[in-house]
Amino acid sequence: MIGWYVHHQGRGHLHRATVVAAALDQPVVGLSSLPSPGAPFADWVQLDPDDAHPAEEVTAGGALHWAPRGHDGMRARMARLAAWVERERPDVVVVDVSVEVSVFLRLMGVPVVVTAMPGDRTDTPHTTGYTVADRVLAFWPQDVLDPPWLAEYGDKAVHVGAVSRFDGREPAPRAQGTAVLLAGGGGSAVTAADVDALRAATPELTWTVLGGPGEWSADPWPLLSAADVVVTHAGQNALAEVAAARRPAVVVAQDRPFREQHRTTEALHDTGIAVGLPVWPAAEEWPGLLARAQQLGGGAWERWSPGDAALRAAAVVTEVARR
Repeated sequence: MIGWYVHHQGRGHLHRATVVAAALDQPVVGLSSLPSPGAPFADWVQLDPDDAHPAEEVTAGGALHWAPRGHDGMRARMARLAAWVERERPDVVVVDVSVEVSVFLRLMGVPVVVTAMPGDRTDTPHTTGYTVADRVLAFWPQDVLDPPWLAEYGDKAVHVGAVSRFDGREPAPRAQGTAVLLAGGGGSAVTAADVDALRAATPELTWTVLGGPGEWSADPWPLLSAADVVVTHAGQNALAEVAAARRPAVVVAQDRPFREQHRTTEALHDTGIAVGLPVWPAAEEWPGLLARAQQLGGGAWERWSPGDAALRAAAVVTEVARR
């Protein structure tokens, strides 16, 4: 049996877990405070939330990221994890993402595969989490983004490329004159005023805004794959979906811890995959930026998203499980 811990922030961790779980040939049990999505998970262990009460001394003196002292939710979730491990004896657990869960499971003798995150992850908690892992899975290509701190883990770190729930799906017919803005679902910095200025600067385009001040869509693929051009933040799930659609894109980094989105955006820009920006641009810059993205085209996204990353990730997890 394989366990998969799914972080509750945003939707990307769950989407990634769902795609890779479907590619595994062993039963996969989800472990999360998110509600169960059902298939392809064989079971789902509902964990208590660890952020619902006032928290104090959350870093354990800088050793961890989130371990609030005296917190009932944290105590309950770890107790439930421990009970599940004792009862089911998993062969491996994939942790996406939590340093605390990785260390806790490893202390119980469970092999762990930890997902890497872009950015400058050289702090003590991240170093500890990657050190205790049997494998570190990077869901991006090494030839595009190769942070020195990750290279220090040698063969333990495996780059598989981006995973999208839309990998292999037929694109919708092109809808000329349409554009999509992926504003983000995990804490967007895009405002309604930003959207209004973007629309005013590009009257020739009909914009659909998903996330942030816009609407939410359970299936953005028809809009995304048909668009002439896309503007997106640099979260891993959003990039994976744009890459699967092979659409020209402007990628605008949003502020995240450890400069996660900025490092990713820099790599995409430097390799010519997309137009990358460190901040939301002035309105008058949009026509030129979008024209540049369309000149680049969307074909280079194949470097970021090879289409078989889920199978590659599943092979890594299976190899650890069969040790």
